[in-house]
Amino acid sequence: MTTTDRRTALTACAGLVAAGALTTGCGTKGAAAHPAAHPSGSAPAPPRTSRPPAAPTAPAPRRFPGHPVQVAHGPRDRPRVALTFHGQGDPATARAILTEAERHGARVTVLAVGTWLDAHPELARRILDGGHDLGNHTEHHLDVNAMTEAEAYAEITGCARRLRRLTGSIGTWFRPSRAARASPLVERLAVRAGYPHVLSYDVDSLDFTSPGAPAVTRTVLGAVRAGSVVSLHFGYADTVAALPALLDELDRRGLHAVTTTELIG
Repeated sequence: MTTTDRRTALTACAGLVAAGALTTGCGTKGAAAHPAAHPSGSAPAPPRTSRPPAAPTAPAPRRFPGHPVQVAHGPRDRPRVALTFHGQGDPATARAILTEAERHGARVTVLAVGTWLDAHPELARRILDGGHDLGNHTEHHLDVNAMTEAEAYAEITGCARRLRRLTGSIGTWFRPSRAARASPLVERLAVRAGYPHVLSYDVDSLDFTSPGAPAVTRTVLGAVRAGSVVSLHFGYADTVAALPALLDELDRRGLHAVTTTELIG
């Protein structure tokens, strides 16, 4: 290559580098290409791996004027009921219950235990993606009414923080653990933590006693009325087995299973 040819080639290569079209080194015949220097003098950092998308943001708690702080049922003049589930236990039963509810066009309310969400964080997404309510059932599912003020508040806010990390919200409802109703102290602490209402219920399925699927169905259907809030549990095979017949009969009676937010609102 003549001197003129070499000068022409180097000038063209420099133009490509300036334009960003070439990132390797330029040189005469036989020169090895080399990576572009990093401003810090070290090799460029590897590209970041994409993180899985976060669970959709859960709705925030709402205040329902005209309703007490502790809600046990909704309006009796609309053909709706709320099936509420204590969120704990084998995640396979949770998924089966959610799938069966959705097959019937039903929406439910899940009050999740914080340690359960810690072990199965993907279920927050599963619940919200199904259009269900997701709320707080304390951090460790202990007898919250028997605790000191500091202990009870830590149980409520611990689960609330976990829900916020997973979903961007503390959840729509708080339900006390190991109690049908919150004590006056726990009620006040829940309000302080950001929950305008505490969710109780007027129908107890007693499914946690494992009485058999037919007994669960009979217990619920014998007591449920328009506006009822029904207490059920994840983690029990009887509940999974009872749900199809329960939903079929609710449909036959013209009672639609909705989230508690829909029931009260």
